[in-house]
Amino acid sequence: MNNKIRSLLAQIRDLDEELRSALHEQEAQLLFEVHGKRVQFEKTIEQAQRKLKQGFFRWLVTNRPQNLITGPIIYGMIVPLVISDVLVSFYQWSCFPIYQIVKVRRADFVVFDRSQLQYLNGIEKFHCAYCEYANGVIAYIQEIIARTEQYFCPIKHARNILGSHSRYAYFLDYGESDNFETKLEKYRTALGKADNLGQPDD
Repeated sequence: MNNKIRSLLAQIRDLDEELRSALHEQEAQLLFEVHGKRVQFEKTIEQAQRKLKQGFFRWLVTNRPQNLITGPIIYGMIVPLVISDVLVSFYQWSCFPIYQIVKVRRADFVVFDRSQLQYLNGIEKFHCAYCEYANGVIAYIQEIIARTEQYFCPIKHARNILGSHSRYAYFLDYGESDNFETKLEKYRTALGKADNLGQPDD
């Protein structure tokens, strides 16, 4: 990896941290605080939110018909999601200690907090919980597989790919064969550090 790429990756990390800070500041302006898993709004805001909540029948009448028709298909996806969640979690639980890879914390990805929003009715909260679970599990599984890829084959593709995980940018260039086994061992060792994003020590 050349110095220009290292510099760009460092800038991306810095910008990501800056973005997180800016988003946190914006959240603070919305007058809510996070206490563990509980989100607390100011009383006046919470009361205003309750007034915006639609009742079930009004929600049903104003809802798009195609949403109701496709509902069984969407919610049918819960079966493969749960199966994938269980199987990949078992794989991580059983294999990561053997590989000496720091485990992925599921709670960092699967977060349920939209149910605390007072302007959502019960059906909307149920929809949100499904999306929170589905997207969280996919992100959780992606990180487990990313760490597995770093352990076994941290090599970039010859072609550009969309949607690569956060570790991919640090992988070896395609065709970078010099001292491959030595470099591979460094990538594996880096997985034992909790704060490592995929970049091995030089």
